[in-house]
Amino acid sequence: MVGVGSGGSLLVLVITAFCFFSSLVAFEVTYDNRAIKIDGERKIILSGSIHYPRSTPEMWPSLIKKSKDGGLNAIETYVFWSSHEPQRRQYDFSGNLDLIRFLRNIQEQGLYAILRLGPFVCAEWNFGGLPVWLGNMPGVRFRTQNDVYTNEMKNFTTLIVDMIKRENLLASQGGPIILTQIENEYGLVSSSYGDEAKSYVNWSISLAKSFNVSVPWVMCQEWDAPEVLDTCNGWYCDQFYPKNPDAPKVWTENWTGWFNEWGGANPLRTAEDLAFAVARFFQYGGTLNNYYMYHGGTNFGRTAGGPYIATTYDYNSPLDEYGNPNQPKWGHLKQLHLVLQSIEKILTYGEVRNINYGNMMSATIYDLNGKRACFFGNANETNDRTITFEGKKYHVPAWSVSVLPDCQAEVYNTARVNTQTSVMVKHSRDSDEAPLKWTWRREYLEFLKGHPSNKRSEYFRDATSATQLMEQKLVTNDSSDYLWYMTSVDIDGNDPVWGKEEVTLQVRTEGHILHVFVNGRHMGSHRAKIRSYRFVFERSVKLQHGKNTIALLSATVGLPNAGAYYETIKQGIVGPVMLIGTNNQAKDLSTNKWVYKVGLHGEAAELFRDDAPGHHNWLSENLPINRSFVWYKTTFKSPSGQDPVVLDLLGLGKGAAWVNGHHIGRYWPSYLAPEDGCSSTCDYRGKYNPNKCLSNCGKSSQRWYHVPRSFLRDEGNSLVLFEEFGGNPTLASVQTVTVGKACGNAYEGNTLELLCQGGRVISEVKFASFGDPKGNCESFETGSCESPNSLSVVENLLVLHRFIMLIYKCKWQACVGKESCSIDVSEETFGPSGCHGSIKRLAVEAIC
Repeated sequence: MVGVGSGGSLLVLVITAFCFFSSLVAFEVTYDNRAIKIDGERKIILSGSIHYPRSTPEMWPSLIKKSKDGGLNAIETYVFWSSHEPQRRQYDFSGNLDLIRFLRNIQEQGLYAILRLGPFVCAEWNFGGLPVWLGNMPGVRFRTQNDVYTNEMKNFTTLIVDMIKRENLLASQGGPIILTQIENEYGLVSSSYGDEAKSYVNWSISLAKSFNVSVPWVMCQEWDAPEVLDTCNGWYCDQFYPKNPDAPKVWTENWTGWFNEWGGANPLRTAEDLAFAVARFFQYGGTLNNYYMYHGGTNFGRTAGGPYIATTYDYNSPLDEYGNPNQPKWGHLKQLHLVLQSIEKILTYGEVRNINYGNMMSATIYDLNGKRACFFGNANETNDRTITFEGKKYHVPAWSVSVLPDCQAEVYNTARVNTQTSVMVKHSRDSDEAPLKWTWRREYLEFLKGHPSNKRSEYFRDATSATQLMEQKLVTNDSSDYLWYMTSVDIDGNDPVWGKEEVTLQVRTEGHILHVFVNGRHMGSHRAKIRSYRFVFERSVKLQHGKNTIALLSATVGLPNAGAYYETIKQGIVGPVMLIGTNNQAKDLSTNKWVYKVGLHGEAAELFRDDAPGHHNWLSENLPINRSFVWYKTTFKSPSGQDPVVLDLLGLGKGAAWVNGHHIGRYWPSYLAPEDGCSSTCDYRGKYNPNKCLSNCGKSSQRWYHVPRSFLRDEGNSLVLFEEFGGNPTLASVQTVTVGKACGNAYEGNTLELLCQGGRVISEVKFASFGDPKGNCESFETGSCESPNSLSVVENLLVLHRFIMLIYKCKWQACVGKESCSIDVSEETFGPSGCHGSIKRLAVEAIC
């Protein structure tokens, strides 16, 4: 077996292939039934999704470079309408919403761009990326040929296209954009809209064509869309074929994993399975693959949808939430990308022949003027196969694809991972740092004790009232997660519920969380269960003679982001709100006069800002612990180095976090994943689904929260928490994320590369065995055979490399004392192993 890493000429060929366009040199983008064509030449497009609002402008160049280093030649992103137009005709393209800057970064690194305008995006983004104000417009109906909707959609998409044209970002202008998308996954909901669906699709296509962007338009997951490319989204798209026989096979969303939910376990899609899906796709004629996500990032602020989508959007991507290579996935896919790029011409122009060996085993041969490339695919979930091809035997593990660029030597197999596995660790702050000192303020709740109609404070200046229960989105316009519903009840001796020792307060809500106060006293709170976002709150309460104030704080945790008519899903208290006495005597309060106040007092006062009015009025004594509705504040020094920074909020309940005024996102570490459903082992074989290979059962669904370095100052960083449920802020800490261990499990004939990060170096080799080692990273064991001096050989090689470098000042890579190194996996390096009839491997565990 010849390793990809050993082919220097292959690497040069691929790097050369990346230099495919020059800035400001226009090129033509077309397609035929085999591939996207650049200036008439068919191309393999390897793309990755990076959503610019889920990272920061300071992160973009590094993310794009790591994508390019990983073998990609394109970056894909949605355009997020709700973020760019938070209020009607008021636009924001600043900071991490600077779409033009993001596209320029892509162009500067010589990559193509795929721009998905939508404007509906789904993407687990709040309200599917459509503005809540749009859903509040009278007569609107989303994603149909509804005049209110289409007028606004046309206005926003026209704005974006005009911006792109003005900045010369289309391929026809010398820019990076080679594909654009209108709408998104409409085929999944079109049946719900009946005849309207077809007319809306045709209208969307006509709108797209009217922009004259001179690049092809895409409509993913829409199987009845003339004049545009219909494409596939999913975990596997090898059996997808476009309805148009003159169109190429395009995979717009290859799901690299799955998203995290509050109260859910952590999903994992293995590197082996993802690589299998990609190789199968190219085996069966695919030529454009886009990873969704390649870097997932973070749902900063209140952008997470769902409901109950977590703040992390790591998505188990090749680049993790913080921008680190997620090894082995990043490296394993990189090797596949290099092989695919090396045979680009053969795959896009060669004649194709298939051989069916039966029992899910097949071979596909591409032949171009005598130059050939082969794929051997074994889709059987349990049985390895040995096949004979042109007189030579090849072993293909179950659920794997072997790639042979010359149809003779296998250089890549999706099940044989030859790249590092990184064990990521969290480090606390610098040792000389003192513990965090916290100050606090209570959320202002004094108004709960009086009649809600008599509020005269600044906080209540914009309060509204109605003699009905109002839908929460309509009142808040999504300016806050929180909405107060307040009313008063007069009780006299003739009232059917008066005179009773206790009555029951019953509230029906479709909000996600409800806090109930009667006469200023907190009577209890309740949250919806995951994927069941409605409930009835019932609690016994005591009323007093005369006026009684009832205040209900409804909280949302992200708005729906997908589904037919999802804009009609109600949020908040829908009613009825009842007082129920004995013998089922009841008083319906639903048509009372209700006073509505949007948001928290602390939000209105902007307590998360250092320069907020009254910012000195924080208390340092008697820090309340495990108390709801408390604001906490501390300062901290930026951790040294360049490793990503995270907040460890284990011990807190639920709320929101700000660093130097930047909204880090919602936190909810007290919501634990279920105790069951996880497994200590994960078999990559067989089709993936979000319930396969789960981890973290019984633990916090999200403990750590990303703080981008660009949010930090060298000194005096402020951290503000709003704690809604109650928790202990003294348990919170500021940490960094880095590689703790670099493990390798590479097959003979390959080069194993080990890498630490953040300036850390390899300090020790804890395990090394060349032969047939068993187990996985952190649990390696010696197998039945090995080179007897495996560990000492590796250690001596490391020392020798370092000695040579020090004495001769050459550029050989040393390992111990260095951030990275390479090890040739062969008997020439390690000596005879005594292994017979098996493929030899090297397992290494190194400490960073």
